[in-house]
Amino acid sequence: MRYFEYGSGYGIIGQGLSIWIIAILAWTLYWKGRALWRAARLGHFEWFIAILVINTLGLLEIAYLYYFTKPEEDKKENKNE
Repeated sequence: MRYFEYGSGYGIIGQGLSIWIIAILAWTLYWKGRALWRAARLGHFEWFIAILVINTLGLLEIAYLYYFTKPEEDKKENKNE
């Protein structure tokens, strides 16, 4: 007896869910990468570890980028290049 039938709809879940999973994964990886890069460049070790470990679908990363880092720090980051 077959328990899993793989057809065009992937059973109960359907193809639509896999598209959403890929979109959420891309969203999360973009924000996580951007926030980890800035935390590393600015030397915010605690933030780097928190962002690396905690998965919040980009919410923590966006908060770090736009609320907890100041515009002056962005200017310092660009001067070092």
